[in-house]
Amino acid sequence: MSIKSKIRTIPDHPKKGIMFRDITTLIKDPVGFRLVIDSFTQRYIEDGVKFDIIVGIEARGFIIGGALSYTLGKGFVPIRKIGKLPAEVERHEYELEYGTDTVEIHKDAIAKGARVLLVDDLLATGGTALAAAALIEKLGGKVAEMAFIVDLPDVGGHKKLTDKGYSVHCLTEFEGD
Repeated sequence: MSIKSKIRTIPDHPKKGIMFRDITTLIKDPVGFRLVIDSFTQRYIEDGVKFDIIVGIEARGFIIGGALSYTLGKGFVPIRKIGKLPAEVERHEYELEYGTDTVEIHKDAIAKGARVLLVDDLLATGGTALAAAALIEKLGGKVAEMAFIVDLPDVGGHKKLTDKGYSVHCLTEFEGD
């Protein structure tokens, strides 16, 4: 069984011509979910990427990040959409294909100089990952690596992130949009 084989594709969502890669079918499968977490855990135990804390992007990054925090013995910090965090926040607004969005992190979430593993489910344009990295860096943290289950290389996010100097690791990829 492969991770890719457990990911459902939904044509024309959220708009015509888009092939939506839905990881809910992967994470509801206990073997598939375990394969994801075990693959990431093995990488971060054996491959020498050193980090202090895991940051997950709302909402699926919470699922992956929470499980990895447990298996790797690291703390977990959420990056959320605007208005969801109760304490003082740092925020970052960024451009989308169809407008803007804003993400937030608690101002006291990342210690200055902390190395961060940033996790999310899917890498498409890279806009949300760049916004999350900007928040981490505003707090004085350094992104050690960005980890995703799925990469959509044809959309260009992977290249955009690596061109900006970020290390990116993806478990699988799908060609096309």
